[in-house]
Parts: sequence; C-alpha cells; structure tokens
Amino acid sequence: MQRLVCLALFSITGLLTGIGTALAQTDAVEQAVLQSLTSRREVSWQTALKIWQAAEPGYQETVSSELLADAAAAAGLTVRKAVADIPTAFIAEFGSGHPVIGILGEYDALPGLSQRAEPERLPRTDDHNWGHACGHHLFGTASLSATIAVAEQIREGKLSGTVRFYGCPAEEGGSGKVFMVQAGLFNDCDAVLHWHPGSRNSAGDRSSLARIAVKFQFSGRTAHAASAPHMGRSALDAVELTAHASELMREHTPDNTRIHHVITSGGDAPNVVPPFAEIYYYIRHPEGRFLKPLYERLELCARAGALATETQLKIRYEGGIREILPNSTLTGIIRRRLQSQNDLQWSDAEQQFAARIQQTLETKDGLEALRTVDDVDNTLGKGSTDVGDISWLVPTTGFTTVCWVPGTPAHSWQAVAAGGTGIGEKGMHLAARTLALTAVDLFRSPQVLQQAAAELKQRLGTEKYESLMRPGQQPPLDYRNPPKAGAAQAP
Repeated sequence: MQRLVCLALFSITGLLTGIGTALAQTDAVEQAVLQSLTSRREVSWQTALKIWQAAEPGYQETVSSELLADAAAAAGLTVRKAVADIPTAFIAEFGSGHPVIGILGEYDALPGLSQRAEPERLPRTDDHNWGHACGHHLFGTASLSATIAVAEQIREGKLSGTVRFYGCPAEEGGSGKVFMVQAGLFNDCDAVLHWHPGSRNSAGDRSSLARIAVKFQFSGRTAHAASAPHMGRSALDAVELTAHASELMREHTPDNTRIHHVITSGGDAPNVVPPFAEIYYYIRHPEGRFLKPLYERLELCARAGALATETQLKIRYEGGIREILPNSTLTGIIRRRLQSQNDLQWSDAEQQFAARIQQTLETKDGLEALRTVDDVDNTLGKGSTDVGDISWLVPTTGFTTVCWVPGTPAHSWQAVAAGGTGIGEKGMHLAARTLALTAVDLFRSPQVLQQAAAELKQRLGTEKYESLMRPGQQPPLDYRNPPKAGAAQAP
C-alpha cells in the first residue's frame, strides 16, 4: 500500500507559489472561461437532462454520445467517433502540440433504477428500467463544457497546446476506458482530469479497488422436474454450487478482497429443470496484482459446479480494471480551484426536497457539506473505476461535487432523483468551473506537469502497467444484454 502515502519529494507549497505567479498573468483568461461556462449554463443543463432521460446502458449510449459529440462539433472541436472499435466512444479536441490536457466524460446509466425527479420512490411511467444513479449525465456534460471553454481560449491565442475531451462509455462494469488505453488514445497526454457527482465535495483521488468481471454460463439438459427429474441436468444446480464454493473461498482470500455476484438467469418454471443458467461475478482488491490468482481460484469453483452437475461451462471473461494511482501534485491544484469556486447554495424548494430525501436515508449528513471540501487524496476508496488504468500511464487527478443530498449513496434511486433537479445542476456547474480553471493552470505551468510526471514515475517504482484484460480481448459491447443460452464465448 506504499502508493497511498503522499510522496515527500513533491513540495505542494512551492508548487502553488509557482502557480500563483502564473495566475497573475491569466486573470483575463480565467474570467473569459467562467463567462463562457455561464453563458452556456442553461444549454448544458438541457443536454444533461436529455441524457438523464435517455438513461442508456453501457456501450449502447447512442443518444447520449451523439448529444455530446454534436455539441463538441458545433463548438468547433474536431470529433473522432467510434474510437477503439467502440460505437459510442469518441474524442473531441482543439489545438495542437503540447501540453495535451485530457478531460474525461462518462454517460452510461444503471439497470433497475428508473426514477422520476421526485423525493420518494417513483419509477418512471414509461417502463424504462434504467437510471442515472451515478450521475454520469452530469459527468459527461460538465466535462465537455469545460473542454469547450478552454478550447475557446486556445482559439483566441490565450493558451497554447491541446485540450481533449474523452467520451467514455460503459464505465459501469464495461471497462470502456481500458480499451481506449489499449488503442493508444492517451499516449500523448500530459495530464488527465476527471470528476464525479457525489453527496460531498472532495478533492484528490482515493486509490480505488481493482476489479475483474466474469460471467459463468452453464448448459444442462431439461426435463420434467417431477415425473422425470433423473433425466435432467440442472444448470441452476451448477450455478448454486459455484456460488456456494465461492462463499467458502472468501475465508481464504487476502485481506480487503471483495467477491460478489448476481444470478442473471436461473430458469423459468419450478417444474422444468433449467437447461441454462448464468452467474455474474466481480472480484476486487486494492492491488490489481492479486486479482489474476484470485480469478483462477474462482474459475475452479465454476468448473467444480459443472463437473458435479454434468453440465457444460462457458466462460465470458469481461476483463478487469486497475486501481487508481493518486497524483498529489495535481491534487494540490484541483483542491485549490474547487475550494475557491465552491459557491453551492440551495433554494428553499431544494432544501425541502433534500429534507424529504433524507427521511429515506440511513446517513443524514447536514447541509454544511455543501460548503466544505474534504481532502481524500491518498486514501483508499471502496469502489472501482476504469480511470485507474489511465492513471498508470498519465498523471491523473479528480474530485467530487455535491450533486445529491448529503448522505445519499451512489447507485441509489435517491441519486437518480436529485440528479434530475437543480441540486444536480448546481453541482455540475461547479464541476465545470473547477475542471476548466484547473486546465488553465496546467496550460500555464509546465513545471507542474513535469513534477506530476516525476511523481507518477516515483509511485510506479519498478512496477509496470499490466492490463487485466486478456491479449486481443475485444470490448464486450453486448454485456448489458439479457443472457442467452449458448451465447457465451469459450474460455
């Protein structure tokens, strides 16, 4: 866990002094950037609402990616679509040469979380099953708005270099950014910025949990469960044995390992022996180097389930993502900008909405969370994100802003609800300002980029980036589709 320790050789005090000198020359640029974001604020919010309404699965975000790509093209950015062999991934950039500052955007939604912008559990009435319970409609829109504002200053000759927006699909389990990394799309970046909606403001990257995802699919033989059970071979039995074996395995794994699953298909009727069943696993650990051995043991559990039930096993290995490597050099800048820009204040109606939401929450944080900025740099988070793979190659940092009622967990209907209101909009606008001004700092401060690169090198030490994907693995473009018998890829 040595990467979680702030590296002493990087002097944040000296760094900020240097930035302060540069800022004396960039006040006009900052004001122009902020004015640009304010002038497009309502248009950006309407774009975010359209993405919130579309709420599309990973790798199927056709409407959402088109909305953002079209907005980028209309602003004069050069847009490259379907990058990394992913139909909904794109890049939009402006400028030339170095520094190259990347800004990440996401826009996929989550299943089972359809919700109206109301402070009680009310799924949408259009039978739409998906919801933006992680706020990616805000994430993608704010990041693009910041990119456009910075691009305008490059166009006017106030900044030199390249600003690049990455339209990143399928963050929720699809590992879209890993395939973009493998396609070399980050090779020339000097720094990458990202953010995320949350229930608190925070600056800096927690190290995240590395993760491997896999689906085990079993094919058996159907029969009447009462009159001829001896003729059946239950695929569901194989799933249940796999699940039981993995539960026993938990006791004998390294500390901080997480193994969790859902049964995505288990049959249709009790009196029919299920001929097909599927179980979907995530394995996580703070250090990615532990995951391949853990996965091999999990696979043995599935093979044992197939052997015991005389069923056939097919494995859909969906690959993995690495843990984030924090970068304290960049965090010092982004924290300063987030603190200076934080003006969050809710209307009476928004506070009433929040009070009703809090009645449904276990954790009821006070509204003072709107005005505070937590320092989370070099701590360990419990989630996983494909931003991690980027951070092994490029100095990377991020932050969160309050877009949900304090105390709201991610991946909840409460997050979907708040994300469709002014609460989400205000957090999104704060994020756009923070991203844009941090990018301005980086364009003006080449020494910062040099120190960030040196910090990344120091954190890596002798360890090299190693993807958790298999050689030649392709993006699982249909990973959100319902499981079908015989549709799996052989291991």
